[in-house]
Amino acid sequence: MEAWKKCSSCKTPLAFGEMFYACSVSTCNKKRTKLVFCSVPCWEAHLPLVRHREAWALDERAPTQQAWADLQRQQATSAAKASPRVAGAPRVRKVVGEPVSQDLESDFPVETLIVVSKLKKYIKARSGMNTSDTVLRPLSKAVRELCDKAILEARKDGRKTVMDRDFD
Repeated sequence: MEAWKKCSSCKTPLAFGEMFYACSVSTCNKKRTKLVFCSVPCWEAHLPLVRHREAWALDERAPTQQAWADLQRQQATSAAKASPRVAGAPRVRKVVGEPVSQDLESDFPVETLIVVSKLKKYIKARSGMNTSDTVLRPLSKAVRELCDKAILEARKDGRKTVMDRDFD
């Protein structure tokens, strides 16, 4: 391996043990992100994209090739201990979440899920009619049922996020 990393801006290779610049903002220095720059102008080039309120370039030195290899080995060892896995076995994706209960009335408090003022305003604007307060309970129940179906669709697809495509 000849280069430690590449400049996050211009992609110039950074050698082991070479000086480089890092952004002072923590979001640019997270483990997965870790932006590195070969020069101050390259660091300045990333500023319009990330819009930091206050940032400066930090002088740092890249690790030696031996130190980098040791760090990689250490991380691989700790990752293997954290999640033992049989070599070649496919990863199984876990979907976290409780199953949706079919009997909503007993599991959850019955709350109004509709913004009353907006509903009344919409009906008034569309038809000139008034809206009874008794409309809210069956309408909220219909919204709950739609949401429960969407939750099941998302779970069937192995997702933890309900999306617009989960609704009919």
